[in-house]
Amino acid sequence: MQRFKNILCVIEHGEASKPALDRAVALAENNQASLTVVDVIPRVPSGIGMPDGGPISGELQAAMVREHEARMEPMIEPYRQRLDTQHKVLLGTSFLEVIREVLRNQRDLVIKCPESPSWLDRFFSGDDMHLLRKCPCPVWFVKPQVPKTYQRILAAVDVDVDVGYPPTELETRHRLNVQILEMAASLAISESAELHVVYAWESMSELVSGFVFSSDVSSEKLASNIARERQQQQQHLDELIRSIKINSHAVRDALDYLKPLTHLLKGSARREVPALAKRLQVDCIVMGTVARTGIRGFFMGNTAETILEQIDCSVLAIKPQEFVTPVTLEE
Repeated sequence: MQRFKNILCVIEHGEASKPALDRAVALAENNQASLTVVDVIPRVPSGIGMPDGGPISGELQAAMVREHEARMEPMIEPYRQRLDTQHKVLLGTSFLEVIREVLRNQRDLVIKCPESPSWLDRFFSGDDMHLLRKCPCPVWFVKPQVPKTYQRILAAVDVDVDVGYPPTELETRHRLNVQILEMAASLAISESAELHVVYAWESMSELVSGFVFSSDVSSEKLASNIARERQQQQQHLDELIRSIKINSHAVRDALDYLKPLTHLLKGSARREVPALAKRLQVDCIVMGTVARTGIRGFFMGNTAETILEQIDCSVLAIKPQEFVTPVTLEE
């Protein structure tokens, strides 16, 4: 089962970031992982403070770093007895420096609160969206004002194998589904939460019927075709869970203990997944966020972005193992 070992928590918003810090500490304890807490501040341009440049820029930068370190210390101090926590201040553009920290130190999870003060105006903005698109490790955005423990976790998978993708793409999608379920199960165990699994599928029979004369396809025949499609999609979903259990005893034990509830929904994922999340009042969605493979610098799919903009809960976003970030360590 996926267990995080090297966690990075970003607390750019002071006390508003405490929910993310609480989650990071609890997860690090449960996983016996290392935890590093960072704040990111802008780099002071050369010459600021004096007309002709000079030492003032460096002094101002150092003063800013000391001030932010001083702010971090009282936030971290209550956790010192529970966990050996490191902390540092990074200089530069937020998403770039967080990703570089991940690359330099092989972090396997980033946890932070979203930068937007209004959760529903736009779930992600600016640096957060860049982080989702380009960070090579999973990113967990923790909703402010979260309950102390999660009650319901939703894993969103896509198991459609009949979409015309090449075998390599289908294998990548399968491995991403496995990652999603492994991480969702691990999180559900850690939180003592219910685990739900959702897969939304669109009926090809309905789509095709829209391009032929209504008299050519009876309502009975259409209903029969849709029922057959539903059965096939259910088999795909069941096979995914079965294959995971076969290949990992730890995940099998976790899933047998959790007894996840599966939701096979006919319709667009961008509509059905957010609607289910609201009906269930889930606390966190675990989902994949990359639409393409095989190129440097993946981008998030329209479906993923549309879902993220509609939900009102925390998100653990995962990319395929083959993902290569376009961000480098060089400036």
